[in-house]
Amino acid sequence: MDFLGDLAEEVLEAEEQGDKMYEIYTANSKTEKRLSNYISMRGDIKNKIDRLKFEPRKANGAHPLHGKLSEKWACWLGANIRVIYIINDKDRIITIIAVGSHKIY
Repeated sequence: MDFLGDLAEEVLEAEEQGDKMYEIYTANSKTEKRLSNYISMRGDIKNKIDRLKFEPRKANGAHPLHGKLSEKWACWLGANIRVIYIINDKDRIITIIAVGSHKIY
């Protein structure tokens, strides 16, 4: 099955289980602009961001960060593109705080 078919299947499963998707926001206009630029360069990034809505702790190689970035999460969107985000389980919100290469850490 292709990626879109997998994503559609995940949506149906989540709806059947009564799971609500997370909403995704950016922390500021700079992050929003960078994310938008990456999405316009590579269409698959939009799909990877959408996967976070269902499994923010598993999708795209998600992993918790440590040290000064503790309580934040990161995942990969491409070979050298990472995203750092905060998960708010109570309100089901993901806030993207940085997008870029490993230099964002």
